[in-house]
Amino acid sequence: MIKQKKLSAAEEMGCGIGAGVTSALVGSPLELMMIQQQRKGGNILETFKSVANPTQIGRGFIGTAVREGLWTCGYLSIPPIVRRSLMEYYPDTFDTNNKARVPAALLGGLFACYLTQPFDTVKTCMQGDIERKTYGSFTGTAKNIFAESSIPGFYRGATFRYGRMVCAVFLLDTIQGIVGPLLYPHAFA
Repeated sequence: MIKQKKLSAAEEMGCGIGAGVTSALVGSPLELMMIQQQRKGGNILETFKSVANPTQIGRGFIGTAVREGLWTCGYLSIPPIVRRSLMEYYPDTFDTNNKARVPAALLGGLFACYLTQPFDTVKTCMQGDIERKTYGSFTGTAKNIFAESSIPGFYRGATFRYGRMVCAVFLLDTIQGIVGPLLYPHAFA
């Protein structure tokens, strides 16, 4: 029999970050193609041909990897950690997972949104400017945004993104709480 151990908060967060960074291997090129098709039109094959080369396909990968790592941590790792902590330290108020789920979603969404927003802004600027007319490297793009708008330039649209993320984190955490025990009953015994 395999001995099970509870993961520490750092291990849970590391798993979320690792999963997100790994997903960027697929997500970054797909987002690059989506943004280029939105900007220039054309069909999927034409867009793929225009970016499927070593100098283009990785454009924006660093921003995508950081964004996805932190976002995945925010929706997979933070809510269970927050729920457990609330239930442990405030058992009179949070005596069930469902009571702790809303504040866990608010904090997970906050983490996912405001830590990832600057990286997503840089990534989107880079992927939108594949010709590199305005935005060059990751750090060059960040410097350009900062020079144009200072810190607020990295957070354009963040309030709406936060609202969307809180809803998504709440739903994903709820579904995880339902589906997890169904798929792995021995882990939730």
